[in-house]
Amino acid sequence: MNQKKVEELIRELLIEIGEDPDREGLIRTPERYAKAMAFLTKGYSENPETIINNAIFSSEANNMIICRDIEVYSLCEHHMLPFFGRCHVGYVAKDKVLGVSKIARIVEMYARRLQIQERLTVQIAEEIKRAVDAEGVGVVMECQHLCMMMRGVEKQNSLMTTSSVLGTFRKNLATREEFLNLLNRKI
Repeated sequence: MNQKKVEELIRELLIEIGEDPDREGLIRTPERYAKAMAFLTKGYSENPETIINNAIFSSEANNMIICRDIEVYSLCEHHMLPFFGRCHVGYVAKDKVLGVSKIARIVEMYARRLQIQERLTVQIAEEIKRAVDAEGVGVVMECQHLCMMMRGVEKQNSLMTTSSVLGTFRKNLATREEFLNLLNRKI
């Protein structure tokens, strides 16, 4: 991302909405915004191999692995407003497992792009399956969208839930139900 170009564009935007970019509170806003956008969209400059960093380990376990309540922050591609919530990831290992922090890093990498929640959910599931050749993967995401809360229909308590199930999570009802039951279990 060209930081200086983004700063210039934000300065122009401030003028177009009727603001004075030279007033005290806005003098450094274009710079701060450009830095914020670089952070919020850093997923474009990341790739799964670097994120995973060889944290794939042999395992004899052929069981379900779940990481739930992973915080998600992303920007809606339609309005560039935030959506945020939780992501739950489960997979059935064959002979390889993924380092647990790498699951959260994969979620973060795809979330730090302009997104729609539906696609984000699928991208996470597909990447987990690819990374460890899992027998199956399930991803459930629950998010609130500021584009629905701050503007448009202005529904403050709306929550969007999406899911993506691959492999045994799709083919086997018992596997899918086990995953969903474990997500709902309180510890």
